[in-house]
Amino acid sequence: MVQNAGFHAAYMTGNGVSATLLGTPDIGQIDLTLMSDHARRIAACIDIPLICDADTGYGGVLNIKRTIAEFEAAGVAAIHIEDQTFPKRCAQFPGARTVLSFNDALNHIEAAVSARNDPLMMLIARTDSAGHYGLEEAIKRAKAFIEAGADAVFVELKANPDALSMIKTIKQEVKAPCLFNVDVGGPISQLKASELKSHGIDIAIHPSLARGVFGHAMQSALKHLQSAEKLSNYAENMFSSAQYNEALGLSEVQAWESKFTSE
Repeated sequence: MVQNAGFHAAYMTGNGVSATLLGTPDIGQIDLTLMSDHARRIAACIDIPLICDADTGYGGVLNIKRTIAEFEAAGVAAIHIEDQTFPKRCAQFPGARTVLSFNDALNHIEAAVSARNDPLMMLIARTDSAGHYGLEEAIKRAKAFIEAGADAVFVELKANPDALSMIKTIKQEVKAPCLFNVDVGGPISQLKASELKSHGIDIAIHPSLARGVFGHAMQSALKHLQSAEKLSNYAENMFSSAQYNEALGLSEVQAWESKFTSE
């Protein structure tokens, strides 16, 4: 659906995968195998680049080496690896996260760069250090990550009221492509897509879009079914069978099949 809507890339969030596969909040229960397998299935059904959340790399430097190999095999276009300690804490939960020491965080990014065999897979280095240690430390880490070979940086800022000025500073100091989560609230979430680049945001992700829309719609439909005991008068709020099949590309599948089907 993201591809059909005309967007240039899709994003797979670990939070969403945890909800989809396990029905749990983002509490560190998703491992590398679950994430990379899910990424493989998504990448296989779209033609646009897929950016994936790779959490902390799922352990030490040897784990990161395997993480790179698994996501490369999955055919994704980019991953981001963060400097939180394992098990990680979702950035949208209250409170600051615990992060690795500067040297350990840098070692993890260096390991990821060294392990990469596909030069076309983008490596985005994320730091969650701003919340606990301040912007100066986050910029220090971001600059070191880029010098180590990362292709872009992701400085997690949450819903900071000074986020736009902080992003400007990050962009000026790091001088590399910057990814930001625009779903975090605050001033970032108020920007239109056409305004992002001028504020220093090169890649914008909306990780709450699918879970927010689908969750709200499903809850509303279930409430209606429970109270009205039927869905016939709710049809205008649902896909028809034809719309559902078209979203999944049934017509294209049938057209391809017909080329090899005898009359």
